[in-house]
Parts: sequence; C-alpha cells; structure tokens
Amino acid sequence: MLNYKQLNPNKVYLITGAGGFIGYFLSKKLLEQGCTVIGVDNINDYYDVNLKHTRLDQLKPFEKFTFIKGDLADKALITEIFEEKKPNVVVNLAAQAGVRYSIENPDVYIQSNIIGFFNILEACRYYPVEHLVYASSSSVYGANKKVPFEETDFVDTPVSLYASTKKSNELMAHTYSHLYNIPATGLRFFTVYGPMGRPDMAYFGFTDKYFAGESIKIFNNGDFENDLYRDFTYIDDIVLGIERLISHPPAGEGVPHKVFNIGNNNPEKLMTFIGTLEKCLSKTLGKQVEFKKDFEPIKPGDVPATYASTDALQKAVGFKPETSIEDGLQEFVDWYVGYYGVE
Repeated sequence: MLNYKQLNPNKVYLITGAGGFIGYFLSKKLLEQGCTVIGVDNINDYYDVNLKHTRLDQLKPFEKFTFIKGDLADKALITEIFEEKKPNVVVNLAAQAGVRYSIENPDVYIQSNIIGFFNILEACRYYPVEHLVYASSSSVYGANKKVPFEETDFVDTPVSLYASTKKSNELMAHTYSHLYNIPATGLRFFTVYGPMGRPDMAYFGFTDKYFAGESIKIFNNGDFENDLYRDFTYIDDIVLGIERLISHPPAGEGVPHKVFNIGNNNPEKLMTFIGTLEKCLSKTLGKQVEFKKDFEPIKPGDVPATYASTDALQKAVGFKPETSIEDGLQEFVDWYVGYYGVE
C-alpha cells in the first residue's frame, strides 16, 4: 500500500465532533485497533440529540475512550484538554454543518467553524502535535463549472457562509502551518452518507418523509436532463481515507499543509440516487415503495454539481472508494428501519 503506515496504539488521538456522524465512525475504527481516543462534542441540537447519544453510547464500552462534553469556542477548555491529555494527533470534525442552515442562523457558524477552529490551531501551536487533520468541505468549490473539482482549482467564490467558513479554515491552517510548522491536512468531504448518518441530509429526510406519508421536495426544477449531480460517498470509504491519512502528515520542503478531496469520484444524478433509495426501501419492506415528489427551484447556496477528482488522495495513500450506492443505501435503510422500528 502506498505510503500507508499502521496506526500506533500507543498514541493519543483527539477527535472533535465524536458524537457526530463521521466522528463516531472514525473513533470506533481507531478504538477497535486499540488506540486511545479522546472524544469532544458539545452535543448541540442542530439535529436529534438522541442519535448523538446513541453513537456515543456505542463508544463508551471501549476502555481507551474518554468523552468530554464541551464546545470548541471555549478556549480555556480546549487548552486544558491539550495540556492534560497531550494528544499526538488531532482530527477536527466538529463544525456547524449545513448550507441552508447557514442562511438562517449565521452566528453559530462563526462560533464553531471560525472561533472554534482558531482555538484548535492555537492549542496545536502551544502543545505541538504530529498531525492535525481537519474537515473542510466540497462547498468551497462554490459555483465552479469545471468538473471534476481538483484541489488546484480556484476556490475564492463561495456561495454560502458555511462554504466561507470552510475556506477560512484552509487559510487559517495554512498560516499556522507556515508560522509554527504544524503538519496539517484539510479534507474536502463530498456528500457523506450511511447508517447513523445526519438527519438533515437529503437521503435521511426523504426516508423520514416516506414514513410520515409526506411528499419529498426535489430542488432541480423537475429538469431531469440537467439534474443535480452529487458525489455520494459511503461512510466506510471516508473513514478508511482518514485513517490512512492520519499517519501520513505532510512532509518535505515548503509549508507542511495539504488539502485533499475525499469523495466517491463517481457522481450520480440526484434522481438516480432517489430511485436507488426507493428500491432499497422496497427490498427491506417487501413492498413497492415510491416517493411522492414535489419539484422546486434550486435553493440559494446550492450548487448544480459536486464531483471530486480523488487522484491526489489515491496517489498519497492509495485511497479508492469501493462502496456502490446500492450497497451503501441498503445498509442505511436496514439500519433506519431497525433503529426507528418502522414497518
């Protein structure tokens, strides 16, 4: 495997957003390999807190897991965690997510994504770490027309505050890497999905609507020829990519800061994705499922296509996503029906 070192169980891994979707699955993977994981999360109510508690409850039996409830914007707390726990590696996945919510509630994005990330960088400055891996987003590509998106593309035209905060994170991390030699890697995630995922994501919302007997809203004007394209990436593939990158900090000449796309490299039309979700529900429920659909104009801040080139990540650590949307959505549906006890 290219440049891929096993994780060291003697090291301490600090994962922020451990109660979140990606943070939970990454924590679990590291704990299963015998690593020491310090999880931090403020368990905010942006979506169902019960789901966050369910994830954390599955981590608590691991002896090497410590959970700290707290907010990244609390500088004293973050400093204390670094001082006491002395993490070797930090994976910053805590953030206020969601494009549309950033239009309604901008304040929380500045608190969490800007001030919170600044506090992480400051802590890495005073308590040096071997590697800081942090979440960026595919939304930094804004309304770029050229696809697939490549890391070298121009990303100075974000179309949502959420995207602006993520672009800011990349700039801040680069500066701190330059000034204080902090090895840092930013990950531009492309539409992550799977069991125990975020209820604010479209596939989860569509499933909720179906069981509530309501129609789903599709923001593509009903234009199937020019349908929205998305690079849907299954959670296991994402976690494998992060796991490999953790032990592969940027090195060599220049600033020790890199940014990678982490996506499926195989975009699907939104309508194809919806059709696959209907098939998976039909299989699990043993009856024909078809969503009631309302077509609406594309929303402010949304972009027509998000599609990643993952060549750079493949070259660096051999990352190649392998989960089809059929398999990934089936896993999600089976989990959903079991977790919510629906029929």
